[in-house]
Amino acid sequence: MRVKLGLQLGYWGAQPPTGVGELVAAAEEAGFDAIFTAEAWGSDAFTPLAWWGRETSRVRLGTSIVQMSGRTPTSIAMHALTIDHLSGGRFVLGLGVSGPQVVEGWYGQPFGKPLARTREVVSIIRQVLAREAPVTNAGPHYPMPFNGEGSVGLGKPLKSIVHPLRSDIPIWLGAEGPKNVAQTAEIADGWIPIFYTPRSAPMYADWLAEGFARPGARRTADNFEIAATCHLQVVSDAAEKQAALDAMKPFVALYMGGMGAKEQNFHNQVFERMGYADLAGKVQALYLTGEKDKATALIPDDLVDDLHIIGTEGEVREKVAQWEETGVTTLLLSLRSAAEVHRIAEVLG
Repeated sequence: MRVKLGLQLGYWGAQPPTGVGELVAAAEEAGFDAIFTAEAWGSDAFTPLAWWGRETSRVRLGTSIVQMSGRTPTSIAMHALTIDHLSGGRFVLGLGVSGPQVVEGWYGQPFGKPLARTREVVSIIRQVLAREAPVTNAGPHYPMPFNGEGSVGLGKPLKSIVHPLRSDIPIWLGAEGPKNVAQTAEIADGWIPIFYTPRSAPMYADWLAEGFARPGARRTADNFEIAATCHLQVVSDAAEKQAALDAMKPFVALYMGGMGAKEQNFHNQVFERMGYADLAGKVQALYLTGEKDKATALIPDDLVDDLHIIGTEGEVREKVAQWEETGVTTLLLSLRSAAEVHRIAEVLG
């Protein structure tokens, strides 16, 4: 198998997770390519990555994802160049726009024009890392220097005091819709899809191809990374597989029906594009009225089976090969124990 494995540590729940050090050590020992951290509206992505990454020497250290509205572009660049130095050039910067509920409700920032904002953020970060000239930006979302209302008029374009270890740290973007995915293929080094599957790959391939074909695109399909999130579980028989599928259904229902408002749920829209419009509407209607169990009961086995890699050793190897054939370069896996990390690494060779 050429596909790489990434350990997805995610974001924290009510308390910091336990046993993460053992998981990270197992991933490094078992030959995983990278470990990733995430953030929502509690723990941040950078601090745990630096804390747990300090005990590693080989794996890449990535964020999947950092929410752009939580920091200015130059602040994100400062985090990136700092961790890249501390890790000896192993950092991958995964970014995303999040959603309006989080951006406007938690960060107190406007959500409008996410595509244009993303383009400006990436451009500014690349300026910081290249360190070829003082950083400026003429765009309306992150003007630098700032001369708007409340300005005292003394803003000065600056270059980073620290010389970045690498002038071009990989930037991967989380993207779901057709325009966002196409822009990701144009301006980024990789893509972090949340609901990528072999069945939906042709739909995404068209959007990616549009981005690769744009003038000035950084990458081609041959050197662009696709890091797909999925649950991978090796089971012994059909009964154990059914139990695993059932265990994943509440999470599918949550994203399909409960992540976002009825007027704007990007995850729900992905399922609509995948051909589940009727189901997505019913699940959302139930979820938003508090009937989560009924919403979960509507999730079919074949959808969960498509979204994740669950099966016997032979079935898992076969499904991973299918994902790889569609262009996936990394599987981002949420695993619970060092034993599970080693088992999956052994099964996939």
